[in-house]
Amino acid sequence: MGQIISKIDNALAAFEPITLAEMSGIKLMNRIDTKYMINVNQLPILLERAKADYFAQELEDVFRKELYRTIYYDTPDAEMYTIHHNRKRTRQKIRIREYFESDKRFLEIKNKNNRGRTKKIRIRVEDENVLDRIEAVEFINEKSNYRAERLNQRLKNSFYRITLVNKAKTERLTIDVLINFFNYVTGVENSYPDLCIIEIKQDGNTHSPFKDYLADLRIKQRRISKYCLGMVLTDVNLKANNFKRKFIYIHKILNYGIISSPE
Repeated sequence: MGQIISKIDNALAAFEPITLAEMSGIKLMNRIDTKYMINVNQLPILLERAKADYFAQELEDVFRKELYRTIYYDTPDAEMYTIHHNRKRTRQKIRIREYFESDKRFLEIKNKNNRGRTKKIRIRVEDENVLDRIEAVEFINEKSNYRAERLNQRLKNSFYRITLVNKAKTERLTIDVLINFFNYVTGVENSYPDLCIIEIKQDGNTHSPFKDYLADLRIKQRRISKYCLGMVLTDVNLKANNFKRKFIYIHKILNYGIISSPE
């Protein structure tokens, strides 16, 4: 794993940088997301192609991979997970997102509507104890489908995120590696270190060079929720039959490495 991370770092070093301030106009809080899953060994190939068309986010002239931590909330009977598992198109997640290097935390409510569009609202918080904070409780009660008293911390994940922005500044994509999960209810920790999740975020159907690179490697769109993935990996008591095909695909990626590239 150390060798592949070194290759990723070397590939990122060849990108032109973009700062957080320069990215301020392309937050895409109301967007269409397209997700892909690959073996992490494929990532240097994709980054080598992308350096001509994309900037890489840089923090304080140093970081091009940023450590993220996320705490997901759910009801005692895992209602938000179950809604997703049951393939309801309209759904919601409540979480804390922590940006480790910049020491910032946000309480977020993430909504997906029946047309596949994602809208996210959030407020700044000081720590993860949001259910003890009046302003956070009011935010949840007013803006979400749930009362705060029904919620508890359910799952934590951590991962390193690479953020790329196309040169036209109309698209942002995130690349998550070294994903790890911990379940607060079961106490189980699990990870898929070789799995890489790519998410392309756009306001509409604008052209994406990165989608072209993925098509050339015969990598197809695969929807994935890190929350649902982590829940299945850390809680054997959850109903998960609707995710069976997705896990077969993940195991194929992990067991066979790079899926066939173009001749």
